[in-house]
Amino acid sequence: MSSQPRERAGDAGRVPTGSYRSPAWLPGGHAQTIWPYFLRRPRVESRREIVQTPDGDEWAFDWLAADAEHDAPLVVLFHGLEGSADSHYARWLLRAIADRRWRGVVAHFRGCAGAPNRTARAYHSGDHEEVDAMLQAVRARVEADATVFACGVSLGGSALLNWLGRRGATAVSTISRAAAVCAPIDLMACGLAIDRGANRIYARNFLQTLKPKALAMAARFPGTLDPQRIREANSMWAFDDVVTSRLHGFEGTADYWTRASSKPWLASIRLPTLVLNARNDPFVPAGSLPGPYDVAAAVVLEQPAEGGHMGFLTGRPPGRLDWLPQRVLAFFASES
Repeated sequence: MSSQPRERAGDAGRVPTGSYRSPAWLPGGHAQTIWPYFLRRPRVESRREIVQTPDGDEWAFDWLAADAEHDAPLVVLFHGLEGSADSHYARWLLRAIADRRWRGVVAHFRGCAGAPNRTARAYHSGDHEEVDAMLQAVRARVEADATVFACGVSLGGSALLNWLGRRGATAVSTISRAAAVCAPIDLMACGLAIDRGANRIYARNFLQTLKPKALAMAARFPGTLDPQRIREANSMWAFDDVVTSRLHGFEGTADYWTRASSKPWLASIRLPTLVLNARNDPFVPAGSLPGPYDVAAAVVLEQPAEGGHMGFLTGRPPGRLDWLPQRVLAFFASES
């Protein structure tokens, strides 16, 4: 499968929808988002490496243990909010990478691999400095001429796009191609959406793990965070106001969601990059997605009508989640 051509600025028509078609038995963005969590996940063997960060903390890199061809490309996955190598999308992508006999690694953000943070820092949607440091650590562990691709999912996609835009043409010295899937490109629009109506179920799900981690950090680093305000946070806006923004140098949620948004950086990307978003994603509003005038020529926009947030199921019930990994890997393997 070759990459879908992106409409250039000035062309008539709409952003290409690509080849994805949702199964008739699973209608709607919520169902397409939630159902994948109940599917059996592929078995994947991996090897964990604990990597020291420059500031005295640690990352966990889970390397695909399957045999790979000599000089095979390496795919680096940056997971979503509170995700890990065990997330359904990570397992399916790693399985597809192994089937191609490529190499793969899931680069866990701090605090997402079971160990508490050693420093008063976490991760966030605009964390381009962390992405850069993690990619440099990956590159230091492979051959100098290795082909490296990067895929970011949801929050990881937002952080990766931030890095790509800021690095511009110099990104090619680190990776060859990139993909961002279901990234909240306009953080303000997406943050407001997840705190409204039925979407609050997703916010509550994230807060179930985010708040205990933040309270533990407040206990380890007294005076850094306000435990009472953490306990009272009942929305992503409130949590980001009392935790994320304070840990990472933002003035508050509004400042964080504005400055960490990747949308303003899409026009600066110079590396072939697939930006894939379903238009029925419950908390990435279709109206917030970029159009041809928002992106550089190197960016391939693909916006299928359906797919939910990291869903993209195919086949008969209970369905499979292999369409997305195949789409991403086909883009990486493409010459166009």
